[in-house]
This record gives sequence, C-alpha cells and structure tokens, in this order.
Amino acid sequence: MNVTLSATLAANEDIERRRRAGERVLHLAFGEAGLPVHPALLDRLVAAADRNGYGPVAGAMELREAAAGYWTRRGLVTEPDQVVCAPGSKPLLYGLQLAIGGDIVLPKPSWVSYAAQADLVGAEPIMVPTPPGEGGAPDPDLVAAAVLRARAQGRTVRSVLVTLPDNPTGRLASPRTMGRLVQVARELDLMIISDEIYRDLVHDLATPFLSPADLAPERTVITTGLSKSLALGGWRIGVARLPHGARGLLDKVLAIASEIWSAPAAPVQQAAAYAFTEPVELVERVARSRRLHAVVANAVHAAFVEAGASVPAPQGGFYLYPDLGHLGVGGSAEITKLLIEDHGIAVLPGHAFGDDPSAARVRVATSLLYGESQEERMTALTSSDPLSLPWISANLAHLSRGLHDLSTRQQAAGRTPRRTMAATPAHG
Repeated sequence: MNVTLSATLAANEDIERRRRAGERVLHLAFGEAGLPVHPALLDRLVAAADRNGYGPVAGAMELREAAAGYWTRRGLVTEPDQVVCAPGSKPLLYGLQLAIGGDIVLPKPSWVSYAAQADLVGAEPIMVPTPPGEGGAPDPDLVAAAVLRARAQGRTVRSVLVTLPDNPTGRLASPRTMGRLVQVARELDLMIISDEIYRDLVHDLATPFLSPADLAPERTVITTGLSKSLALGGWRIGVARLPHGARGLLDKVLAIASEIWSAPAAPVQQAAAYAFTEPVELVERVARSRRLHAVVANAVHAAFVEAGASVPAPQGGFYLYPDLGHLGVGGSAEITKLLIEDHGIAVLPGHAFGDDPSAARVRVATSLLYGESQEERMTALTSSDPLSLPWISANLAHLSRGLHDLSTRQQAAGRTPRRTMAATPAHG
C-alpha cells in the first residue's frame, strides 16, 4: 500500500503555512464551496443537538426518506431502503469499492481520492482517458479494450466510476458518451459508481447531460452529499442510492459501515433531512451558489485564455483544468512549483489526478476567491455583480498579473510561448 496524505489536504496545509509566514498566496488548490451556512440549516442543527444516540447504521429514517424524495424528483424513483447515509460521500465511495471488490476503471484525470481508495482496498485502478473536451467519464471504447486486456491477464475488473460534473476538469460527459459507457458496462458486467456531488451545480440547467442511473438503474450506485451544493463540507454528510434489489451489495455496505463509521452524527442527519426535502429557501440558496460559481469560474477561465492556455470553459462546479504547455517549462510539477513560488498562485498538479506528469496541466479551484470572511462571502453570494467586489476583483487581478509575469519571464528566458487556440480542448 502506497497511500500518502491527500494532495488537496496537503496543499491546503502548505498554503496555510505560507500565509502564516506572511506570503501572499492566491488559493486555487482546495475544492471547498467557500460559502456560509444557510441560517435555516443552523437552526435545524441546533434543535437536534440533544440527539446523542448512534441511530441506525443506514442512517435515520427521516434522512433516508428525504434522500429518496430528492432522487425521485429527478426522475429516479427511490425507496428509503435503497439509501445508505455516511459521514460524507467520501467514506461511501471507499465502502462501495470495498463491497464491490475487484479492480476499478477510473477516468483520467479524476479526483485524487478514487485511486488512493482503490489502493487502500487492495485494488488496482485502470486509468482510462476521457474523450477530448469532456470530463468525468472514461472513453467507452478505451474502457472496453482496457477491461478485456486486464481480464486476459487474470485480473478481476468489476466496476467503473464516473463524476457528474467532473472534478478536476469542471466538464460534463456528453449524453452520447454516457450512453455508450452504459452499454459497455452492460456488455462487460460492470457496476457503475456515479459520484454526483456536483450535480446541482451544473452552471446552465439547459445543458444536456445524463446520469448513468437514468439509463442503467439496475447497475448504478449514486453518491452525493451537501458539501458542495450547500457548502456543508465540515458537517460531513453523504448519501448513496443503491440499485433496487441489490440486497447483497446493501448488506455488504452496511457491514462495512458498522465497522468503520457506525452512523453519521445524529444532529447533522436531522439538518440534512431538512435539506434534502429541498424547501424553497434552500433551492434559492443553491441557485445563487450555482450562479456565483459560474460567474467566477468563467472569469478565471478568461484569465487563463488570455494567458494563452488551452482550457475548455467550465460547465459545472468550481474547477478548471488548464494546459500551460505552451510555456515550455516542463510538466505539471514544474508549472505548479513556478506558480506558487514565483507568482503566489496555488494550484494542484495534474499528475495528482492520474494525468501524465510530463503534461503541464493543473487543477484550478475558484471557490475560495469569494472572500476571507463570512461577511465577504455572503456579499459575493447576494451581489448582482460579484466580479466588481473589491476583494474578488483584487484576486482576479493577482491571477492575471501572475500569469502575465510567468509568460513574460519565459519569453525573457528564451522560451517563446506558443499561442494556443482557446477552443482547443485539454485532454480530460
């Protein structure tokens, strides 16, 4: 086993250390939603503070019923006994890999914890590139070839994972890609794990996309939570929807849960049950969050395009995945080091997400640009023009200046940046 501290958490600690030392660092490395908690959720949490029992391993019935309603409203009829709750979707994803067993197919690039969790459970991830310009789903034709090759070598491959929309690219898989991937999963008898933690933050609700559960509910497990849509990362609550009739899988997940987390925190479950019923005030909060994430992510996208990077426009969440190979400075580790040490811009290297280390691609998270204080973040959330707010404007100016200075220095060093077309899709 070769598991180290998560790249996102390690970067967060390094940035805090630099800031304590007085360095000016623009934090684009940590995928936290960066917004205040809605007062209605605080009220529910406080009201349930006296609930100190463990409760059912699968989660409180109120929460399972609410989560079932959440999926049913999205066209996927769900019963409470198909729902399992946990302290975050991250342990659910780990428990699912452990329960399903075998090796797993992952998109390349994909969130840092997927491959690390595979290593923890003794599996070997099969990294398969996404179609150009898309994100979150491995190329179906490449999946088929990779799985057949692995099985011919005696490996057991039982699952494939998708993210909707994607971290790290901020992109969506096209309906065509998802349809073909579901077909391949059926042909090869693969379970599909669909991480939909960012689903409610697709920027344009008219954008066509499909969950694999829309096409193959009998073999798709969905995980989600409230850490992104309602900025409750620190509350640690996640839910999973298992296929109808998958009693064997459900029993395995519950057995794993009983030995690892027992049950989510009871007061948090009560607040989450309220959230998953989607009352009007929380629907409005998610809509405001979606708009802010989109506005700021697109402004950051414009800054990278202006600097000559190849980067598809974001479609959901608060991530971008620019390719800075035109600068000719090396791979993802080299460009990441240059950005933070010489220009005060913290990003994550693409190789942390399973990408080719020689490619100068980085993951950029935009959600911590909204402000340092709760007051600034709330102002950003409610502003009709968040880009005009002084602190957001200053952050964007810092980014543009750093990217410009980096390009200028490379020119002075004799490395003339190669101008790339803004519409050229990055790999992944």
